[in-house]
Amino acid sequence: MSVPQQAFSGHGGGAGRARQRLVEYALLMRLHRPIGIFLLLWPTLWALWLAGDGHPRWDLVLIFIAGVVLMRSAGCVINDYADRDFDRHVARTRDRPLTAGRVSPREALALFTVLVLAAFGLVLLLNRLTQVLAVAALALAVVYPFMKRITHLPQVVLGAAFAMSVPMAFAAQTGEVPRLAWLLYVTTLVWTVAYDTLYAMADREDDLRIGIKSTAILFGEADRLIVGLLQAMVIAGLYLVGRQAALGWIYGLGLVAAAVLFGWQQFLVRRREPAACFEAFLNNNWVGAAVFAGLVLEYLAGRW
Repeated sequence: MSVPQQAFSGHGGGAGRARQRLVEYALLMRLHRPIGIFLLLWPTLWALWLAGDGHPRWDLVLIFIAGVVLMRSAGCVINDYADRDFDRHVARTRDRPLTAGRVSPREALALFTVLVLAAFGLVLLLNRLTQVLAVAALALAVVYPFMKRITHLPQVVLGAAFAMSVPMAFAAQTGEVPRLAWLLYVTTLVWTVAYDTLYAMADREDDLRIGIKSTAILFGEADRLIVGLLQAMVIAGLYLVGRQAALGWIYGLGLVAAAVLFGWQQFLVRRREPAACFEAFLNNNWVGAAVFAGLVLEYLAGRW
């Protein structure tokens, strides 16, 4: 998404320039593409509802939603900072504000710092265990963008970072991280690897040309099969979560819907066309929503 420079010039003087900077910062944080927020948010909400046995504390829900937005935004900023010399060589990313020169590296680091400090302020409202887990989550988020230079498994690091919201939610709600939380953590990690591999499949040719590593390159011709196996593991993991939490058939319907959506994603990527791979990646938003709907309706049914 590009922003015409003339839209901010010639009128408004300093106010116009300030508005231009804010727009560029919003683009750098990818607020115009909220898919990453949703993919991080769904497992967070799963965990909050499970930890609260269907009755999560609403102050925690609001804190975690705000934290998801802030940390996903910070992740986008530090990712673009790390990739600023690569993004200009990829058609899909060459117009991002940092690599296009509309935002300076110093500005990006300052914005990242502000976002992290705001998220840290939210964490201070929570208990000590959650704060310790938040530090680990931040470390993973900072390390992730640099992993694609040294390993073909950066998606695993991203999954480890994204899934940290699960033990954090349990810690905030209950003061501990039970086995159920770690099962959901691993399941979320696997789901992230699956959908981010689809994302990487859309960029595979460009990544090969500029030397970026990914699971899509590592898996090669076995990519669809391995993603399918990972998706099956996600359904199995969510089923085990349901068993441990004593959830019933309504939750199961959510898992059936998620499995159908995974099947649709496999159909989309059958020819490995970049646009179709990206569409399959986006479709994971509905997977997260289906599981959450099943979870919420299951708990609501238990009240009736």
